[in-house]
Amino acid sequence: MTDFLHLMPYWAFALALGVTFAAGFVKGAVGFAMPLIMISGLSMFLEPQLAIAGIIFPIVLSNGLQVARYGWAEAKTAFEEYWRYILIVCVMIVIVAQFVTVIPTQTMYLILGFPVVVLTLIQLMGIKFHIPPQHRRKAEWGVGTLAGALGGLTGTWGPPTVLYLIALDTPKARQMLVQGVVYGLGSVSLLTGHLSSGVLNLTTAPFSVALLIPAFLGMQVGFKLSDRLDPVKFRKITLIVLLVAGANLVRRGLMG
Repeated sequence: MTDFLHLMPYWAFALALGVTFAAGFVKGAVGFAMPLIMISGLSMFLEPQLAIAGIIFPIVLSNGLQVARYGWAEAKTAFEEYWRYILIVCVMIVIVAQFVTVIPTQTMYLILGFPVVVLTLIQLMGIKFHIPPQHRRKAEWGVGTLAGALGGLTGTWGPPTVLYLIALDTPKARQMLVQGVVYGLGSVSLLTGHLSSGVLNLTTAPFSVALLIPAFLGMQVGFKLSDRLDPVKFRKITLIVLLVAGANLVRRGLMG
């Protein structure tokens, strides 16, 4: 079970536990950014493929909990309305995940860092898009393909999904439900995709399983403290940290 420890120094494993706890805390407190925090944080001191493997089981856990909070009946109604978008995302995650093992390390840093920087800037600047009802079908294909491709490569398909739902003028309560379903089914696709790609294997899977504990504990602390935090201010601070982390990944991709 601890064979994965030969893949990294002990200090790196300890730091990975800390990053995952912080990601879980943010997820519990404000309901977003767990994959972004984990992939940008872990990639700063681990090989990109190992970082991607590490986030898989915590993502499955957190998204499963998010779906369970709304109940399966509500989740079913969301799936029936957004099934095309969900299907496109899930299929693209599985397909694109197969390319992770053949992409050079330096390129992977760029692939991981660039979307973090762009998506974080969009959210920080408050940029909003609008999709007219008559263009919804085209948007489902376009945004779904982009989100799924990012998910397969980086484990992060949340930000494009959030921007898509806002552009459709989806009510906030409905947004949270739909996000839970997209993330829940997408995380299963991510698990399947990387079992097939070889990123998640007998050596790396125990590492991802080990990160379940700090992810769960962080979420519980976040849930308890969420009422005491200023969600707007906390979200902005989190996005700034993500921007710095993403920029550092881009720097490593360009300069080594």
